[in-house]
Amino acid sequence: MSDNEDVLVRFEAVQKSYDGETLVIKNLNLDVSRGEFLTMLGPSGSGKTTCLMMLAGFEPATDGEIFLDNQPINNVPPHKRGIGMVFQNYALFPHMSVAENLAFPLEVRGMEKVDIESRISTALDMVQLGDFGTRRPSQLSGGQQQRVAVARALVFDPVLVLIDEPLGALDKQLREQMQYEIKHIHENLGVTVVYVTHDQSEALTMSNRIAVFNDGVIQQLASPNDLYERPTNAFVAQFIGENNRLLGTIREIDGNTCTVDVDGGGQVKALKVNVNTVGERATLSLRPERVEVDPPEGKYPNVFDATVEELIYLGDHIRTRANVCGHNDFIVKVPNASGHAALKEGVNAKLGWNIEDCRALDA
Repeated sequence: MSDNEDVLVRFEAVQKSYDGETLVIKNLNLDVSRGEFLTMLGPSGSGKTTCLMMLAGFEPATDGEIFLDNQPINNVPPHKRGIGMVFQNYALFPHMSVAENLAFPLEVRGMEKVDIESRISTALDMVQLGDFGTRRPSQLSGGQQQRVAVARALVFDPVLVLIDEPLGALDKQLREQMQYEIKHIHENLGVTVVYVTHDQSEALTMSNRIAVFNDGVIQQLASPNDLYERPTNAFVAQFIGENNRLLGTIREIDGNTCTVDVDGGGQVKALKVNVNTVGERATLSLRPERVEVDPPEGKYPNVFDATVEELIYLGDHIRTRANVCGHNDFIVKVPNASGHAALKEGVNAKLGWNIEDCRALDA
């Protein structure tokens, strides 16, 4: 843990138990830098929302300390932490207009009326709702309510904004639009954001860094690119993006590469990432877009015979399910421009891939 002045939030050996026995957060050490967009990502029950609630002050930490701007905040009540919060259900006051909803956090801070009006105007313009101040939440669409919730979290100029799964109720197109809007607001304001979601594409789109949670522990903390391209364990590889998973046994280790005897037949050469010894069980992780159908001879060290089981047309690519190495759920994403449009179910093909695209991880 660094003592860098750029660190705004620090979790130091934080643990959380609701019943005094089972830890839902286990010895969490995490720094969030000023101006960063950090996403806590994980399946339901992984601990990500509990972390957010402890940081907001709505849940006490069982052990450890949380710091905000180098000050311990475990005993500071939520309304004195200077944190903006966007809730999953938006939590707008239905009996108030949009402008009154935004005024509320400013009024409780004792701000002058003229300053309140100026801030409301600026915040509504920021989320492109400048003409909606007199409307009630019930007169707004889900996407507009979500923007109002974001504006209310930003209106008092907080040092930190916490956002808890705010896009789940929106349709796909609006959800993607809001991802970009929140990302752009963050970039324009430079405010620090901690965002919670179980949607990995959302996390990849918006974040500077992603903390992948499972079972109360951060499995990997890295940039979106690193998480996708270089997962460090089998859980992260499987949780982030689509992934081919082959189980096997380490046959040979040569520096930073290894050879794996795959269950069901065949030997695969892979990067040695999270395995150590010959005879050890391993999971091979390989992204579907890294596999080539019928490659030129000699192009790849890994080439296997396969049978095409299923083809699904998805516009920019054909999702191809094949039987390879005894596994009939092996996925290849074949680009439509690759000249393989003539692929048919039941035909035989060869599949090839590079050593560096295949990672030997824990079993």
